[in-house]
Amino acid sequence: MERSAQQLGRALIVIVDDRLAHGEEDDSVGPLVTELLEEAGFIVDGVVPVEGETVAIRNALNTAVIGGADLVITVGGTGVSPRDVTPDATQGVLDRPIPGIAEALRSSGLAAGAVDAGISRGLVGISGSTLVVNLAGSRSAVRDGMATLSTLVPYVIGELSDIYAS
Repeated sequence: MERSAQQLGRALIVIVDDRLAHGEEDDSVGPLVTELLEEAGFIVDGVVPVEGETVAIRNALNTAVIGGADLVITVGGTGVSPRDVTPDATQGVLDRPIPGIAEALRSSGLAAGAVDAGISRGLVGISGSTLVVNLAGSRSAVRDGMATLSTLVPYVIGELSDIYAS
C-alpha cells in the first residue's frame, strides 16, 4: 500500500515526566510535537504522559506497537541522571536499532545549542513495524529533532510499509 505525501501514518507521543504523569503540571511539549507531526502528515493518535520508570515507559511503547502505530516519539528521560531511563526501557522493546538516526539527532541538537539533545542517550529503532524515536525533553531539542527527522522518517516508514505490505 502506497502512502500519500499527506498521510504518512499514525503516530503516538509518549511524554516521560513524573509531574505531568501525576497531573501536577501542564503539558507544554505534547502540543508542540503533535503540531509538528501533523504538519509532517501524520495522524496523531494521542499524547500519553508516563512516569520516568522503565516499566511504565516500556508498557506505553509496547501498547503503541501492538496498537499499530507507525511512529512513536518519546520525549524526555534521555539524559545522564539516574532517573533518565527512557533509552533503557526503549532498548528492551526494539527489534533493530538505527544508530545513524540517533547520532544525527545528537549532532544536530548540539549544533543548534540544545545541550540536552547533544548529551542524550536516546535510541532510534524498529519494533515490529513501528519506528520508535527517543527525543530529549526541551522544546529546542524537540524542534530540532523533528526537523532532523523530517526527511528520515518518511523514508523509514516507506521501507517498513513495503516490507509489511508484501
